[in-house]
Amino acid sequence: MKELGKKEQLLITHVEQLNEEEVIKLSDELLKEGMAPLRLLDLINEGMNRVGKLYESKDYYIADLIMAGLIFKQVLELDKMTAHFRVRHNDKIGRVVLGTVTGDIHDIGKDIFRGMLEASCFEVIDLGVDVPKEVFLKKCEEYKPDILGLSGVLTNTVDTMKEIVDAFQETGVKDKVKIIAGGNHLTAEVCGFIGADNFANDASSGVRICKKWMDGINERERRVIDNG
Repeated sequence: MKELGKKEQLLITHVEQLNEEEVIKLSDELLKEGMAPLRLLDLINEGMNRVGKLYESKDYYIADLIMAGLIFKQVLELDKMTAHFRVRHNDKIGRVVLGTVTGDIHDIGKDIFRGMLEASCFEVIDLGVDVPKEVFLKKCEEYKPDILGLSGVLTNTVDTMKEIVDAFQETGVKDKVKIIAGGNHLTAEVCGFIGADNFANDASSGVRICKKWMDGINERERRVIDNG
């Protein structure tokens, strides 16, 4: 157990330092030793959070963020990761429509969130970046998701997110979907201003929120069936 703890910390450090080959090698090793894929993703996400902080302190640049995103995607493509997803492919616990809002073309955080959602058995409809409120509305009416994810890195996306939530409220769609806002700059106060149901500063906490929502939704549905 002590050795595993050392390997976990080493993996986080490799991600933080963008040691691509070492991350892939150690991730594969940990999976073969029996580590759960979701636990592995939590460790990768911790490393990604450190990369994000280095970017915020200007020690890393946008190219480093992109590199970190590419490393994350390679981990998702490891044999034991893809096998895990295939086995649970038909066991979906909820549907999420996700996109980066208008005026922002950053997709790394969104892509990591999507990957972790899919690893947790969510069906994800990814609308991409620079998505206007009209598209969010149209796709939510089309796919009828349980959850809508609004992603944004730039601070001016706060007003954009509020406009989207307001549009959902005005059209009556807000009552049919939970809305989570994602971005490092978000706080509880900002989330209240936006009108979202909750917010997340990193992918892991965002997934935990979504899973908790779905636990509540699925439990209510089971009660309806049992009482029917």
